Amino acid sequence: MPLLMTVDVTFGDCDPAGIVFYPNIFRWMDAGFQKLLRPLGGHQKLCRELDSLGLGLADAQAQFRSTIRDGDQLELHVSVAKWSARSVTLGYEGRVGDRLAFEGREVRCLFKRGEDGIVAGDMNAFRERLEKAE
Repeated sequence: MPLLMTVDVTFGDCDPAGIVFYPNIFRWMDAGFQKLLRPLGGHQKLCRELDSLGLGLADAQAQFRSTIRDGDQLELHVSVAKWSARSVTLGYEGRVGDRLAFEGREVRCLFKRGEDGIVAGDMNAFRERLEKAE
């Protein structure tokens, strides 16, 4: 799994027990996704090019495997687990050294305006751009 980013964990990321407050895991996964889009010009530019409202989050999960504490350096790894016509599923691993700290998953859709409101659009153009950037 390629390394996407590192996070220097600080006291402000932790709860009173001194371990990372769980919403930060989801924040870091989202930050990792946004970083994945940077070589494509970033989220806003990509959405303009794809005539979409956004690459929105449809589902997110995380399994916490070991504690992350103040002073740890977290490595966030990402991979594409599955493409479908209307979504992409991303797999995340958070590691502190050799230790697995969490595993996560996000399902993202390309949202567009449709006749009946907001709909999930075709992911092929996004897939092509992302694969070229790798």
